Amino acid sequence: MSLQLVYDGACPFCRHFALRAELAGGLPQLQLRDARRDPGIRRQLRLQRLDLARGAVLLDGQQAWHGSAAIAEICRRMHPSDALLALLRLLFRSPQRARRLYPLLLLARRWALRLQGLTENPEETPGP
Repeated sequence: MSLQLVYDGACPFCRHFALRAELAGGLPQLQLRDARRDPGIRRQLRLQRLDLARGAVLLDGQQAWHGSAAIAEICRRMHPSDALLALLRLLFRSPQRARRLYPLLLLARRWALRLQGLTENPEETPGP
């Protein structure tokens, strides 16, 4: 099974990080899953009690990292080819530092979603 990053595609910060991680992060096996557009992954994560409103999820086989742990793990694995990802890797690869900084990312996400008139919870996304 491939490495999967489940993120909120409606959040411009989440989307930008996910796309950059895929294209310039040195993680060729990384598969991106937009939780807003993928009810199957939302259902799977709900069964695992992983709340997408509280953060992204990184899946590697049966292993799952959520929120700050997901960002720390992906930053630890990255070999970035651009300066922004290199900076993010430096800031977030430490789980302790990621835990301290992650609430700021959630706050920025909350603001960005509110500006779009969306809720923080991808589960509340209308179906196709």
